[in-house]
Amino acid sequence: MKHTISVLVENHFGVLARVAGLFSARGFNIDSLAVGETHDPEVSRMTVIAQGDARVIDQIMKQLSKLVDVICVEDVTDKDVIERELVLIKLSANATNRNDIMHVVNTFRGKIVDVSPETMTIEVTGSEGKIDAMLELLKPFDLREVVRTGQIAMARRHELKAPSKKAAGKSRSKKASGKK
Repeated sequence: MKHTISVLVENHFGVLARVAGLFSARGFNIDSLAVGETHDPEVSRMTVIAQGDARVIDQIMKQLSKLVDVICVEDVTDKDVIERELVLIKLSANATNRNDIMHVVNTFRGKIVDVSPETMTIEVTGSEGKIDAMLELLKPFDLREVVRTGQIAMARRHELKAPSKKAAGKSRSKKASGKK
């Protein structure tokens, strides 16, 4: 089963490598990984999509929590969440098929972000299913390039928050010294 794991981490170099290394060292695959700075420039949020049963996901969560740079970890798979992905799609386009392409793009509420005499580039945001469905409808138009961000997710009714600066400092010292 696919799981969506939200991770707040300290925003500095090497954190992404340590998180990815944790997965590879234990033989876990990352299906999707999106990382970005939060409203606090000292904190980044990772959305990791990984497959596994409850035992595997529990192990991943525990191992992530042990990393010094990790502030908090939460599996939001069964929570009420908003999930989105961004995709850029470049495809062959000419005078005869542009209207058909635009019809598909409009149906999926996408945007045409670039046009050349031979190609069109489209931007679409939505669920993984929406993007997969659009890509399927666009296949006959000769897809040239597809770039997907990976999924991001946010709980609707609660927030994944970093502890206050004072509490975070105490928590960091305990983690660094190996105490809990």
